[in-house]
Amino acid sequence: MTDGSLISPKGLESLVASDPCVVIDTRAPDAYAEGHLPGAVNLHDIFTYLATSSPEGIAELRGKFADEFGAIGLSGVETAVIYEQSMASGFGQSCRGYFLLQYLGYPKITVLHGGYEAWVAEGLPVSTEAVAPEPKAFPVSDQGADLMMDVADMMTAVETEAVVKLDVRDIDEWIAESSSPYGKDFCPRKGRIPGAKWIEWYRMMKPTASGPMIKSKAEVLAECATVGITPETPVALYCFKGARASNTYLALKEAGVKDVKIYFGSWNEWSRDPSLPIEEGLPF
Repeated sequence: MTDGSLISPKGLESLVASDPCVVIDTRAPDAYAEGHLPGAVNLHDIFTYLATSSPEGIAELRGKFADEFGAIGLSGVETAVIYEQSMASGFGQSCRGYFLLQYLGYPKITVLHGGYEAWVAEGLPVSTEAVAPEPKAFPVSDQGADLMMDVADMMTAVETEAVVKLDVRDIDEWIAESSSPYGKDFCPRKGRIPGAKWIEWYRMMKPTASGPMIKSKAEVLAECATVGITPETPVALYCFKGARASNTYLALKEAGVKDVKIYFGSWNEWSRDPSLPIEEGLPF
C-alpha cells in the first residue's frame, strides 16, 4: 500500500509540511467542530449526496462537486487528502471522495489510512478552529469518466458473464431483509442486481492497534478469489449509494485489480425503477 492512494498519519504529517495540500474532513459538521486535523476543511456532502446516473443526474453531480472542490481550494496543484472517522465507521465516505475526485480527473489524491482515529492514536495534534479556504478554479476533465457506470452500463454487465457484479452491502441488504442503511423500507424494493456476487465491504479491512485498516494486497486478492475475481477480472461494484463500493474500489485498485468501475447510483437508483430486474429473497 505504498503507491500514494493511502497515506499513514506520519506520512501525512510530512506531506503537509513539504507540499501544498487541501485536507478534507468528510465527517458531519458536529464531529468536525469537536476536533479535526489542523487546517482541514469540512465537506460532508461527499457522503450525503445521493446521485443518479441519468445524463441530468451526472451533469448535476459533476457541476456540484466541481464547484465544491473548487470552493475548498483545489486547483490541480494541491494534493487532495481525504479522511473520515475510521475506515469502517463512516461507510467509506473518504473513499467516496477519492472516487469522485478520480472520476472528475483530479491528478493528486490520497486517503488518510485509518482516518481521524489513526491520527489521534499517533498522538498528532488536532484543532477546533474552523478554516476559511481560498477558493480556486477546479480543473474538471474527462480522464476518469469511464470509471462511473450508469444503468445501461450495469445492464450490459448483468448480461456479460465475464464481468463480476460485486455487491458489497451489509448482509441484511444482500439477503433482501433491508433496502438500505437508512431503514429497511427506505427504497421501494429489496433484493440484489441479478447475477451479483457478494463480499461485505468490511471484509476488505482488518483490525489494528490504530483501528481498521485496508488489508494487504495478498489478503485482498484472497478475498476476491472467493467470488472468482483475479487482477484481470472486470469488476462492476455497487452498494447503496457508492460509498461502501468506493472503499472496496480503493482496496481492489491497491491490490492490482485492473478493471474496476462503480455503478454509483447503486441500489438507491436501481430499486426505484420497477422495469429493472432484481433478485429477491435469500440468495441461492
